[in-house]
Amino acid sequence: MPKLTIDGQEVEVEGGLTILQACEQLGIEIPRFCYHERLSISGNCRMCLVEMERAPRAIASCAMPVAEGMVIHTDNEKVRKMRRSVMEFLLINHPLDCPVCDQGGECDLQDLAVAYGVDRGRFQENKRAVEDHDYGPLISTAMTRCIHCTRCIRFINEIGGMPVLGGVFRSENLEIGTYVAQAIDSELSGNLVDVCPVGALTSKPYAFRARSWELRKTESVDVLDAVGSNIRIDSRGSEVMRIVPRINEDVNEEWISDKTRHACDGLRRQRLDTPYVRKDGKLVPATWGEAFAAIKDKIQGKAGEKIAAISGNLADCESVLLLKELMTSVKSPNIDCRQDGAALDPAHAAGWRFNSTIAGIDEADAILLVGTNPRLEAPIINARIRKRYLAGGVKIGVIGERADLTYLYEHLADDPSQLKGIVNGRSAFTKVLTAAAKPMIIVGQGALARPDGAAILAMCRKIAESCGMIDDKTGWNGFNVLHTAAARVGGLELGFVPGDGGRDVAGILDGAEAGEIEVVYLLGADEIDMAKLETAFVVYQGHHGDTGANAADVILPGAAYTEKNATYVNTEGRVQQTRLAVFPPGEAKEDWAILRALSEHLGRKIPADSLAEVRERLVTANPIFGTLGTIQAAAWGDFGTEGNPGSEPLTSPVKNFYMTDPISRCSPTMTACTRAFVTPSEGGDEGEEGTGTDG
Repeated sequence: MPKLTIDGQEVEVEGGLTILQACEQLGIEIPRFCYHERLSISGNCRMCLVEMERAPRAIASCAMPVAEGMVIHTDNEKVRKMRRSVMEFLLINHPLDCPVCDQGGECDLQDLAVAYGVDRGRFQENKRAVEDHDYGPLISTAMTRCIHCTRCIRFINEIGGMPVLGGVFRSENLEIGTYVAQAIDSELSGNLVDVCPVGALTSKPYAFRARSWELRKTESVDVLDAVGSNIRIDSRGSEVMRIVPRINEDVNEEWISDKTRHACDGLRRQRLDTPYVRKDGKLVPATWGEAFAAIKDKIQGKAGEKIAAISGNLADCESVLLLKELMTSVKSPNIDCRQDGAALDPAHAAGWRFNSTIAGIDEADAILLVGTNPRLEAPIINARIRKRYLAGGVKIGVIGERADLTYLYEHLADDPSQLKGIVNGRSAFTKVLTAAAKPMIIVGQGALARPDGAAILAMCRKIAESCGMIDDKTGWNGFNVLHTAAARVGGLELGFVPGDGGRDVAGILDGAEAGEIEVVYLLGADEIDMAKLETAFVVYQGHHGDTGANAADVILPGAAYTEKNATYVNTEGRVQQTRLAVFPPGEAKEDWAILRALSEHLGRKIPADSLAEVRERLVTANPIFGTLGTIQAAAWGDFGTEGNPGSEPLTSPVKNFYMTDPISRCSPTMTACTRAFVTPSEGGDEGEEGTGTDG
């Protein structure tokens, strides 16, 4: 490892690091604009200049690798003068409109101008003006502020996988923009605002709504998909103003999807803020006591076989546990958390988890995608696969629909027939998997939520076993299930599945239609066929007036994920918790508290009077809930059902990424994105197998 001297301190660092990275290891802060830890090096802003002895000129520390014997000065008068000169040049054409810029208070240019700026300019020429661009409903542009750091270009090319941004013209006429006027159709485009160090790219939905110092910041977790991205909720008063990412290297690094970031404006629309009871065919406001009494009248005296409960995609683990205990107390075995009917075996956790972990994608050298479009179902995981693809040394195969996944892959088949060929060794991709040191298979809900889902699951298990994906010596488990619902893994971990002789979701719906199920409790369940519940007495507990509320006879208003302290388990089996950022509107309550109060009214009181006591019961039900933020490896088992998969093509369950749940369906921003990006593409050409942007 090379030794060098930085500001009089001799340090030994790993070879291949840059001087800027070596300085950071010593705690020396180097100003920068173009440099970003997760993007390629461009070295074009020059703000990170340092002095190196025996060098003819100043060097850009972000682009210069360390070498033996270097002597670096980062904070002498010569270096400070160089940085002041760079700042002076950067501000020549900048409009200096900080009072009206949404980046104010969070702007790198502002911060560094305080340290290296001057109180007057020496340039009398007119400032250059650049026309703003229309990048779609999510990004607002003020390109006159742009300092040409090229972070946005590198992000959308490298992370987003869409080479739509670049530099046009040259020299003083250089502009950053799309080569052809178009919106940026990427599920990760909101991250462009985060990487921009000035106010050239800002959030259009958030424009002129608040200043950063006005906001209360709450660390939490996203629940609009199953990734469990770590987020920060910025609120003012009773309103969530915006959501931004938190760094978690094992889950989302420092990126979040556009739905995670911008669907928060749906939190204050179509909210359920008071209980309702249906009278004479109409839902009318009621008190909590009246709502509980109406439920008690229907449940009391009924056999458990005539009562059922379905847990929805956004339900937290505390409420799922209490609902299960409530159903147990009325002797009902009819419970299920799999709204889509996915054929997941409740007996084997390895059969429903992302066993390699999300970070494990970085180690895989062969990946097989089955019945999933990760770009729509989990953009953060898709970006991780692209990151692995760009690193080289990985081959990717797809069994399912063709789609632009932002990386090249080999399309093996549209239907599950190729799975049998891989098991039997007749497929050429079998050799790819068996030759790999750490092969991986990712099975999506598009493969499992169909009549032959159990057979497909068993076939994928055989592929994992026969192609070396399960290695006890190294601990590698490459069998992965990619979920689309934040509540699914938590529900399975708690055993919210049919008991002995119980009905699953399809059985509950058929039973309700036939009159065999008379009471159905929906815990935020909106993705089912409500027409089959017309003759049943439906209780809906949730936070938005979606399909479940429209079908309900009693509505119990709950809290959204930003309004409660709750536990969720992501697709890996990682236990994480949301934090209360704002209080629920009106008379809405936290979901666990509603179920606890209902159990008392029914005469079946659940002995848990606080959230802490409920969480103790969670740990008792399953010890993984006592290990926040970590993953407990699941034992391998024999899951799935032997059989031959059908010939129907595999398709992703997500057709519109921007509207997948009650919150995003109520979001004006997600509606605008649907109009801009989804509707125009309907019926369009899917293109050739050149499914990415890199050759």
